[in-house]
Amino acid sequence: MTPSTVAAPAAISLHQLPSHRWATVLDVERPDAPEDRELALRLVEIGFVPGEAVRIVASGVPGREPLAVRLGHTTFALRRREAALIRVAPEAVAS
Repeated sequence: MTPSTVAAPAAISLHQLPSHRWATVLDVERPDAPEDRELALRLVEIGFVPGEAVRIVASGVPGREPLAVRLGHTTFALRRREAALIRVAPEAVAS
């Protein structure tokens, strides 16, 4: 690996993303429970689709909930359970 080459981080759930770090949406998980499938569909409908840039801009205390998530020009408040359905690839950080 050359010094200018940076390995891409592994995919994580959005709720695991450190605050103020950009990531790219990879997918929204499709759970088995009907109410969770509806939640996943709503997340896709509001714009959590592959290729979209996303970052956590703030989080509540205690327990880091809710999460203020920036997607495009819009900020959404998500519960950790909702954010856990969204798979992202954190932006690579050059060292």
